Amino acid sequence: MEVIIVTGMSGAGRTKASVWLEDQGYYCIDNMPPQLVRNFLEISMTTNMQKVAFVADIRGGAFFQELERVIDTLREREDIKLTVLYIDCSTQELIRRFNETRRVHPLSGGRATAEVIEEERQKLEGLRKKADRIIDTTGMKVAEFYTTLVRTFLNREDVIFNIHVSSFGFKYGLPIETDFVCDVRFLPNPYYIKSLRPLTGNNKKIQDYVFRSPLAQKFVEDFHAMIRELVHGYMQEGKYHLNIAFGCTGGHHRSVAIANAMAKLFREDGYRVTLTHRDLAGSPKGDSRK
Repeated sequence: MEVIIVTGMSGAGRTKASVWLEDQGYYCIDNMPPQLVRNFLEISMTTNMQKVAFVADIRGGAFFQELERVIDTLREREDIKLTVLYIDCSTQELIRRFNETRRVHPLSGGRATAEVIEEERQKLEGLRKKADRIIDTTGMKVAEFYTTLVRTFLNREDVIFNIHVSSFGFKYGLPIETDFVCDVRFLPNPYYIKSLRPLTGNNKKIQDYVFRSPLAQKFVEDFHAMIRELVHGYMQEGKYHLNIAFGCTGGHHRSVAIANAMAKLFREDGYRVTLTHRDLAGSPKGDSRK
């Protein structure tokens, strides 16, 4: 099992590291008491979990003091590959970040001052000495930080890009969180074929009807090619997740068929793909023009 313990200075970038590790398939846990880490790992091994990351920081209070002992214990185990990642940052940069975000410092519960930050640095010195990797994020943009994590933990070709594909009906509103909204109402509508109306885009008859249109196949091919090109740019900018939503009138026929086709192509590309049909189950059957 691959286990990463992420620790370091408050405000240095632990949360960003956790987000990145989660995108790479790690099961991430924030601030678990160190005494429970070993128990959790034992349970995880029975479920075939392969990659786990723990984020630990000064918020753990008295529990935090046990972390060094836990690290020593895990390093003795042959069935665990442990990496301790320590994220550091200069004092002045941390003060600037806390002031910009108006966050309180977890050690003082108030304003981040040089004295408070130096106190935290001293308390973390023992962990810093045990770190396998130290990343100083002073002056780094988020994209640069993610690129550093890629260089630290992965070969470039091993980076997993995540694509969430969904279908929806415009009559029920636009999706709240999406990077691309694609309107596929330019395709022939199965709703107007009486025998097809009760079916959905998961049915082969609907899929055959939708893709009988040369426009459908051309759209899928062209959009697929475009996304494949864009993925490289997103990764260069430290973005490893993309949301794409396909919409028709009601979200039952055309959008579902197109979303299924796109998800299949993205999986074949090797991306980690999730697929949802937002309005397939909930919209009224008697009013489902798509």
